[in-house]
Amino acid sequence: MKKLLFATAALVALALPAKADTITNLGLNPTSGAGAFSNTNPGTVILPAVPPSQGGSGLPSLGGQFTDIYNFTLDQALTLTIAFATNTFAGGAPQFIANFTGSVLNASNVVVLGPEAATSCQNILNCQVFGGSATLGPGAYHLSISGIAGVDAGYGGNISTAAAVPGPIAGAGLPGLLAGFAAFMTWKRRRNTQTV
Repeated sequence: MKKLLFATAALVALALPAKADTITNLGLNPTSGAGAFSNTNPGTVILPAVPPSQGGSGLPSLGGQFTDIYNFTLDQALTLTIAFATNTFAGGAPQFIANFTGSVLNASNVVVLGPEAATSCQNILNCQVFGGSATLGPGAYHLSISGIAGVDAGYGGNISTAAAVPGPIAGAGLPGLLAGFAAFMTWKRRRNTQTV
């Protein structure tokens, strides 16, 4: 009977919707210093301890499905960059975050960046990372990070804003280069005729 009760409780816990935490407000036009975010214990399900010999801490921890929210506001059109969101699971597979993704949504919950899925870090073992950038107009936004956390999993990252990059200048490129070359050749021809 106890086994049936435990199995039912575990099934219900796994079937519950993901926990959505507002971890912090990153403020107005977050810079790289103010845009730091992290969660060292995402998830809602108490997972059994994994011994240190298998990459765990030896203690039970939270894990399972999660969605974390980081709010911020822009007062002008800026380029937002998720410089990185990283999960380093140096202990091994138990600390891995499955389906580790991030998206930026506006106040109407419309996705304006992402979803960006984590990939393996280059030249770093046991690491996964995602990032991206977009030019956003003024308004309220939130960064949503979600996944299924293993035992002792955690992540950290950084977003920052910068002035939007201006568009291309009219006349630049090949037509501008050709016009500049023609003007140079005309100038050189006139200069040569004056010296003769």
